[in-house]
Amino acid sequence: MLIEKTDKKDHILIVAEKVFSELGYDGASTRLIAKEASVNMAMLNYYFGSKDGLFKAVFERRSSTLGVMLHDINEENISSWEKLEKCVNIYIERIMPTSCFYKLVYRELSLLQRSEHTQTITRMLLKNVMEIKKVITDGIDNGSFKQDVDVEMLIASLLGTKYYIMNAPSMSSAFLELDVEDEKVLVEQIKPRMKKHLINLLKAYLIH
Repeated sequence: MLIEKTDKKDHILIVAEKVFSELGYDGASTRLIAKEASVNMAMLNYYFGSKDGLFKAVFERRSSTLGVMLHDINEENISSWEKLEKCVNIYIERIMPTSCFYKLVYRELSLLQRSEHTQTITRMLLKNVMEIKKVITDGIDNGSFKQDVDVEMLIASLLGTKYYIMNAPSMSSAFLELDVEDEKVLVEQIKPRMKKHLINLLKAYLIH
């Protein structure tokens, strides 16, 4: 199927995300990505300049969209608990169908210790974490949530639940007795189960 010119850049990013998640930054090449995306090297270089530019653009594409959504939630005139529920819903709905991106995050943050890429990825992702942190700290300040909350560890629990299940599929499939790598099972069973668990966990810990 032919891809419209206006969609080329996004198409390259989708393909690059998949290739980077499978091969890592060092294992992937712009030539391979161009081939997989059915574009020439000139077009790839025109949009991104280099492999480094393409790699950063993959993360920017995902993190900036999520960041806007989380920021908008913080601006809504609803209760702190409703904001947090919305954050969980967005988090689960977005990450489950796009698991290759989160495998890429896990891979690169694990392997590229203190590298320029690690710093770039961390900076992008931290903006979104801070939006979630603001929801929780505002809730503590306005009395909606308990005062003796370890906010950072709570966020680690929220993020860590997903990372463990998605990035250790053999182990999580064994103890869940479900095939985590089956897209249908993921969407119809694991996603609602994870969402319900996180909401119950947060409510038990935060609400008076």
